Amino acid sequence: MQGSANLNIMIKAARKAGRSLVKDFREVENLQVSMKGAGDFVSRADIASEAILKEELLGARPTYGWLAEEGGEIAGADPTRRWIVDPLDGTTNFLHGLPHWAISIALEHKGQIVAGVVYDPAKDEMFYAEKGQGAWLNDSRRLRVSGRSRLIEALFATGIPFAAKKTLPAMLGDLARLMPECAGVRRFGSAALDLAYVAAGRYDGYWEREQYLWDYAAGILIAQEAGALVQGVREDQDPLESGSVLCANNAIFDGFAKIIRNG
Repeated sequence: MQGSANLNIMIKAARKAGRSLVKDFREVENLQVSMKGAGDFVSRADIASEAILKEELLGARPTYGWLAEEGGEIAGADPTRRWIVDPLDGTTNFLHGLPHWAISIALEHKGQIVAGVVYDPAKDEMFYAEKGQGAWLNDSRRLRVSGRSRLIEALFATGIPFAAKKTLPAMLGDLARLMPECAGVRRFGSAALDLAYVAAGRYDGYWEREQYLWDYAAGILIAQEAGALVQGVREDQDPLESGSVLCANNAIFDGFAKIIRNG
């Protein structure tokens, strides 16, 4: 797809940060790791990736705002536009040598996500979308959600809360209700890739509570542009404000949502 100038900037930035992360991933046993909080690690690689993304994105669009996992929030001269960045989604996988992690970049305009990139450097898969332009993988593959219509055949993804997070009991209840009704549930450790995989039809649905905006902002747009429905885990929640996301193809969304919301 021929993307806009902003999308091209995002893709270029993701590839540059990805090269840095791949280099560090090859030496993962030597990374200096510090504790950031219970069950949540930050690595030198994570910080280096964010520095590259910040230089590339704000260098190209210096008036835009900035919200990122490590560096916090910066108000831009243009109050209507903001980069939302996770420089390494799947840090725990990265630090354990598991090749399933991603860079997530979203562009917000007047409170709406208008462009999103999720890049998996280990597999060299670039998922991207612009509002109203569809979702794409690498240079030319158009993404569409799966066509499965029976819950018993559907494969779901989620993130299971760890350590001090408060939503573990709710998640365990979700699993107890959903598992007997579906083909399986996967917990791969990257919300950005979970949503991109729904867009690609690899998963049929995804849900998770208690997330940060940078975890899923880009992935939500990519999934929507591929035909997914996206709501909050509770019907009255706005995913972009609540950190609570429920996403699936149209055919199974209602049945899936009913199971998750009946807790």
